[in-house]
Amino acid sequence: MPKFNYVAMDSRGKETKGTLEVGSQADAINRLKEMGFFPTKVMEAEKPAAKKGAPAPGTAKGGAKKGINLNFKIPGLGGGVKTKVLTTFTRQLATLVDAGLPLLRGLRVLEKQERNPTLKGVLNDLAMSIEGGSTFSEGLAQHPKVFNKLFVNMVKAGELGGVLEVVLNRLSEFMEKAEKIKGKVIAAMFYPSAVMTVAVGILALLMVVVVPKFKQIFADMLGDAGMPAFTEFVLKISEIMKDYTIVFPEWAGGFPVPGPVVVGIIVFVIFFKVGVKTKKGRWLFDKFKLHMPVIGSVVSKVAISRFCRTLGTLVSSGVPILQALNIVKETAGNVIIANAVQAIHESVKEGETITAPLEKSGVFPPMVISMVDVGEQTGALPEMLLKIADNYDDEVDNAVAAMTSLLEPIMIVFLAVIVGSIVIALFLPLISLIDKLGGDEGSGKGD
Repeated sequence: MPKFNYVAMDSRGKETKGTLEVGSQADAINRLKEMGFFPTKVMEAEKPAAKKGAPAPGTAKGGAKKGINLNFKIPGLGGGVKTKVLTTFTRQLATLVDAGLPLLRGLRVLEKQERNPTLKGVLNDLAMSIEGGSTFSEGLAQHPKVFNKLFVNMVKAGELGGVLEVVLNRLSEFMEKAEKIKGKVIAAMFYPSAVMTVAVGILALLMVVVVPKFKQIFADMLGDAGMPAFTEFVLKISEIMKDYTIVFPEWAGGFPVPGPVVVGIIVFVIFFKVGVKTKKGRWLFDKFKLHMPVIGSVVSKVAISRFCRTLGTLVSSGVPILQALNIVKETAGNVIIANAVQAIHESVKEGETITAPLEKSGVFPPMVISMVDVGEQTGALPEMLLKIADNYDDEVDNAVAAMTSLLEPIMIVFLAVIVGSIVIALFLPLISLIDKLGGDEGSGKGD
């Protein structure tokens, strides 16, 4: 009996490998499903060649192995698909299934019209997986870089409950609202970011190119009198920026190379990225994001909205509460929120309520805690969570608008102070020169 090597994932997403001795590859896949695994790769074990130069058993002409490789290679860098593209696909699939079109046919229709090469390949793989006898959720689980655990588990719950079209509609609504909030925040930040980028570029040009040219002019005009202290200060900053950002050393043949300031910034960025990847560094950075001035309020509201909408959508779709909390923890995007969700999970596991650990976390405001408490007592927790999410989406809109309106005058004042300081610094020597000429004329008349 042939042997098959397999790679599969268990219900917790942990990868496991092994070998099965069964009659065929289909039997191996069925055996893995019975064991509670999601197969990602099932290949017949290589057999030693009987004779030198003879093709090995299980291979076709040209050396290609027979059998289906379930570890599909997704085209495109990293195998991911943009959220906007995935959201559109989910909405289209939900519409087709809701209209009564069979799932397999719907996938084939979407595959034909899909322009994104990565998603097109994934849809073909999903259709092949379903044709091979796998469920839709099992096919999705084979592409973790495209479909996260939230997506897979909601589809699985929909399949078990016979309400796949309902779950797909909820998924599409969830993704559309999440994308809408993300788009609003990005759009609100684009204007100030663009203005600051242009402003910093102009100021750098002034300080590195324009201002240094005035140093020699002022030295020749004023002679031994010297320049005003503020002008000296601005010229010194300009000199530092010129000499320590981009330098033209002789050992480099006169080519520009990064100066100490640029190197320092690069080193800081590298250390920051490495630090954020550590457990303690990530915790500190996520805590800072929730409490940072101006932007912290928006980040906090977005995190709370995401938590409520994800948990509410999962529970309302039939996903068990403990499994739903695990998914929410993994998709929280913030360690502080994830730790709070872990505490909620432990509380529910012990048969207690969600409210106590919510309040203890210090992350969720009293209104959210009160509404969750009411939802638990009335048995309408999913609906209450979705109402909280809708409410916080509105608050995010207001917070973003307020942040934008606050940033605009701050940027104007900042630029006015910087540019005004440069102008004043360049005019002070002229004023000193005029005063000096006026004093010379007065002394000449006195003689």
